Amino acid sequence: MTTTLYDPAVRDLITRLFTEAERDDERSPCRTAPTTTSQERADLLEDVYMPISARGGDLLYALVRAARPQTVVEFGTSYGISTLYLAAAVRDNGVGHVTTTELSATKVKAARATIEAAGLSDLVTVLEGDALTTLGTVGGPIGLALLDGWKELCLPVLRRIEDRLAPGALVVGDDSTFDSMSDYVAYVRDPDNGYVSVDFPVEDGMELSCWTGR
Repeated sequence: MTTTLYDPAVRDLITRLFTEAERDDERSPCRTAPTTTSQERADLLEDVYMPISARGGDLLYALVRAARPQTVVEFGTSYGISTLYLAAAVRDNGVGHVTTTELSATKVKAARATIEAAGLSDLVTVLEGDALTTLGTVGGPIGLALLDGWKELCLPVLRRIEDRLAPGALVVGDDSTFDSMSDYVAYVRDPDNGYVSVDFPVEDGMELSCWTGR
């Protein structure tokens, strides 16, 4: 695993987090009964990192650097690995702010500590709670959105923020090859819904969509 971030301190922190994430299989609880709500799943998996891939992180960094968005939104903070890529790009651009949301209180606390350790706290707001509620408080226009929370919620979250997307905004749906992302992928690939969308071949897939409006 390598990352091409310029800042060595942030790069080293991300490397340490990825090393911890390699133990996810050990930390994943044995599921003796199905969970019924997003909160129950978040609580059950509060020790599991579930990170983006390193190449996916590099892609996020590059997209933010190129697009120079004023407002970046993330659904699914987890332990903050993807957030670090986004915030590092915002800092290197010299403009913008990242708002990220997470359901697990344990992960919110850990992510805030991680972001502070990276020296990026002034560029990131971590919201705790249901993204369908928390992201309703984020003002537009949103220039880039990363959707990487529970996969069946990516489409509802996109629809929740859609009225605040800037013309030409980029929307990134992670793990786009998962069956649970099929409704999301079908939606953004339908030109009648206002997107030009392309799949990008990083680990488990990323769907890159440009909002053109309707």
